[in-house]
Amino acid sequence: QVQLVESGGGLVQPGGSLRLSCAASRIIFSIWDMAWYRQALGKERELVARSTSGGITNYADSIKGRFTISRDNIKNMVYLQMNSLKPEDTAVYYCNANRPLRGTYWGQGTQVTVSS
Repeated sequence: QVQLVESGGGLVQPGGSLRLSCAASRIIFSIWDMAWYRQALGKERELVARSTSGGITNYADSIKGRFTISRDNIKNMVYLQMNSLKPEDTAVYYCNANRPLRGTYWGQGTQVTVSS
């Protein structure tokens, strides 16, 4: 069973930064697409950023230029560097691993709150 464990969430003031981390285990990490999603209270879960096994990155328009996804295929880690945070970035952030025909897996989520 694939395991994804997020960390790094917390409370930050507007304009601040946070770095989320996701540790993956029990998968051949380098061949999986990894992504970060978020779900704000009362809203649907949405894709924030994706890093494919082929090295392609995709970002939601709302966070382009502020967030950066990166991965370490040796340490089996994926990161989300979040800069210039806004109150509307407040959400639970989820790590996701996806591979066609192999399934999709989710972490337990980490809360990010942007507030003064």
